[in-house]
Amino acid sequence: MYFLKNIPLAEINISKKTTDKELYGYQEDALQEIFRRFEDAPKDYHLLYQLPTGGGKTVIFSEIVRRYLETFRKKVLVLTHRIELSKQTSKMLKEFGVSNKIINSTAKLDDQNDFNCFVAMVETLKNRLNDEKLDISDIGLVIVDEAHYNSFTKIFKFFDQSFILGVTATPLSSNIKLPMYENYQELFVGETIQHLIDNEYLASANLYSYNVGLSSLEVGANGDYTVKSSEDLYTNSDMLSKLVSAYEETAKGKKTLIFNNGINTSIQVFHAFKKAGYPIAHLDNTNTKAERELILQWFHKTPGAIITSVSILTTGFDEPTIEAIILNRATKSLTLYYQMIGRGSRVLNNKTTFDVIDLGNNFHRFGPWGADLDWQKMFRAPDYYLNAILSDEDIESTFRYELTADVKKEFAKSTDTYFDMKKVYIDTIRQGESSKRVLEKSIVHHAKMCIENSEDVFDALILVKLLGEEIDDRINRYAKCISKSTHNFVTWLKDDYRKKLNAYLRANFDEDFEEIHGHPPIEE
Repeated sequence: MYFLKNIPLAEINISKKTTDKELYGYQEDALQEIFRRFEDAPKDYHLLYQLPTGGGKTVIFSEIVRRYLETFRKKVLVLTHRIELSKQTSKMLKEFGVSNKIINSTAKLDDQNDFNCFVAMVETLKNRLNDEKLDISDIGLVIVDEAHYNSFTKIFKFFDQSFILGVTATPLSSNIKLPMYENYQELFVGETIQHLIDNEYLASANLYSYNVGLSSLEVGANGDYTVKSSEDLYTNSDMLSKLVSAYEETAKGKKTLIFNNGINTSIQVFHAFKKAGYPIAHLDNTNTKAERELILQWFHKTPGAIITSVSILTTGFDEPTIEAIILNRATKSLTLYYQMIGRGSRVLNNKTTFDVIDLGNNFHRFGPWGADLDWQKMFRAPDYYLNAILSDEDIESTFRYELTADVKKEFAKSTDTYFDMKKVYIDTIRQGESSKRVLEKSIVHHAKMCIENSEDVFDALILVKLLGEEIDDRINRYAKCISKSTHNFVTWLKDDYRKKLNAYLRANFDEDFEEIHGHPPIEE
């Protein structure tokens, strides 16, 4: 039980709740636990609260603000990292009866004494604090939404006498060089994803993974894959075809959200799906507010609609009708991985499950969404967790390439479509042969597959084009075997392989056809 600290009602500025949102049991338990920290911990205590995406953190901290203002003679500041989140938070606070003021670059501060609660973006707030026009002397509680973003820490120095409550789904800093334990004294872990699923607060994910060779991807200064290298991979025709095929196999007709790494990739995805006849829209941070609203309204109302985007919809976007999430990108960020999948986890009517299609080996890298992770250990020893994540090379070494369903149909007469590049390489070298013989053996195997399923050499040459992704996979594995994996070298090998395969078919088709079928090609 918490008591008012003799605060005159005129000062606390709390109006009647206008929302029908009530706290669930686990949310109320979390709130009580957090209030115990308000009562017992030092006034400058930094507490980090972990709650899964979809767990209702905005509802929880809106109620925290309402009760805090009723209980303590102090004001509250809520920090966000995007303007859309500031507006959403301000609206939710008002629904909980908390009158609040958004502090943006144009906000007049003459009436700041009329408010007990402020909502601000971190960069804007920093600027307003530096110009000394905002009075923060009476702020007792600072709530940091999406606390894993490091930009917030730069203003903590202004609030050395305030309780700071960070809220995040994943207690891993966006900058591995700035671990969260340096800015928060304690992590309070909320309910697990599995608990929320079991109690029907979240939908469960059906996970589908398509193996992708990521050897061409480069890691940038932020520790994640660069946009440039991602776009080079995900905009090639083979990957775009793989994406559309994966959608058709698993999510066709379902309301789908596609995440990409880079605007250009998203635009290319838009054109690929448009060409295939599917209802799709592209959305990125260059869209105007009006354009964004129109697209999201269309998405909400249209059955089977698809949105392709970058990271703009990973936070602050709530569309319970989503039935499928496609990760058309790789990431090394656990936080981003959880945020992307979490967009599909909202329950709605009879919706208890949703599909997740992974085209970035993310399931292999992080494990299934909702796995039982030790958040406390991750918070205290992030390096230990990050160092334990499998490398792309380790992940891909376990892959066995499988032809896509539509390609398999074209090679239906072939009983042996698998070529174990590593095994063939080892056997070839042990026999004292050159490593080049490995590629020659692979070309013969590919040629056999094409000839088995062709009537003439022209058919065979057409089939070669369908093997592009499989050829790339073989070459990537070969490059690892010979320990030569520079991007330019691998690119040259892939091109040279295709030329030699086509040349082999032109030179040997008739002879090989007769050996396979027992008769020469039938001439019409």
